[in-house]
Parts: sequence; structure tokens; C-alpha cells
Amino acid sequence: MAPRSQLYGRTVTHGSDPGQTALTYDDGPNDPYTLRLLDVLARHHARATFFLIGRYVRQRPDIARAIQSAGHTIGNHTDTHPNLIFLSPAKLRQELDRCRKALEDAIGSPAPLFRPPFGGRRPAVLKAARALGLTTVMWSITGFDWSAKSSEPIFRKVTEQIDDPRRPRGEIVLLHDGGHLAFGADRGFTVQATEAILERYSSTKKFVTVPELAQT
Repeated sequence: MAPRSQLYGRTVTHGSDPGQTALTYDDGPNDPYTLRLLDVLARHHARATFFLIGRYVRQRPDIARAIQSAGHTIGNHTDTHPNLIFLSPAKLRQELDRCRKALEDAIGSPAPLFRPPFGGRRPAVLKAARALGLTTVMWSITGFDWSAKSSEPIFRKVTEQIDDPRRPRGEIVLLHDGGHLAFGADRGFTVQATEAILERYSSTKKFVTVPELAQT
């Protein structure tokens, strides 16, 4: 479950350029908060990466297409968001494959990134992802936005870690635009925190997609 561990195989956890940061959002697509995030990101000329749940993509493929049209990267976050460490190899592949198909049906192209729900992985999880041509992406900073009571603690937790001088690299930030328990989760605090983060680093950081960050 440790997001930066490479014990069971290589995953992407950060980049090398400290001038770049990758904002990532899990558990969408979600109405209206994914769309509000797209507006915030557009105002700040920032790009991000969205890891989408297959069953929500089938419910709102239009939001998935809006993410892609805005220039952001889309990744696979399984079909129903189970903890993959408890699934059989067959169920593992089904979760990844059903989400893969939902994404391709919605956006018309492959989505080659994958993030395991809860960060849960074991060798079989990474093997299943590789078999489908997926690159596994974790994170280096957590905003803990799923339990926040306002936008301020999200902003503080993210910026304290970005500003930590012991971390001179390109960070991958974990946030959420939806909720895995039900469609329609309130992520208003995440939208507000994202705006504040982008404003804070408007002159010092470039906000890029995970593939862009990983190239550095």
C-alpha cells in the first residue's frame, strides 16, 4: 500500500524536474466537480491527469471526453474501485479490462496509465497491468482531500510537501474529483484547494500531465 515502494515492481512516483508538478485526480468522472476543475485548470493554463472509474465513465462518457478535449491525460482506475490485493488474477484482469473498454468507448483512444485503488498492489496486480500495456502511476504527495472539512487543510498539506527542501524533484499530487462509494460526491473543497495551489505557484511551477513529468 506504500505509494512510493518499488518492492513488487517499478511504478511512476515522481519526476526529476523540481520546476514541474503533476496534479492527479482519482474517482471521477463526477458531475459537477470534474467540470469545475476543468474550468479552474483552464484559467491557469495547467494540465492534469485524471484516473477514472469505469462504471462512472459509462454513466457520463461526455465528461471523460471533456477531460480529453481540454488536453488532460486520462488513466484507468479500475471498473468498480476494489482493493486489488484481495482479488483473484481473473477478477483483477476483469476490473482493468472493463475500465479499459469503457475509456476507449468514451474517448476513442487507449488510456495507457493505471492507478490502483487505495494504492493496493502486489506482483499479480502489476503483472495484470503490464499485460494490458498499462504503466502504473502512484504519487509522492497526498492532499487527504477525501476527509477534509475545508479547502485549507488540503492546500496546507500539499504546499508544505511541495515546498519541502528535502524533496528537490517533480512531485505527483494525489487529489480526488469524485468518490468511489457513489457518483456525485462533493469535491468542492478540492476544487477550491486546486485554485489556491495554482495561484500560489503561478510564477514558479509548471503543472503538467504525468507523461510529461515522467519524461524529465
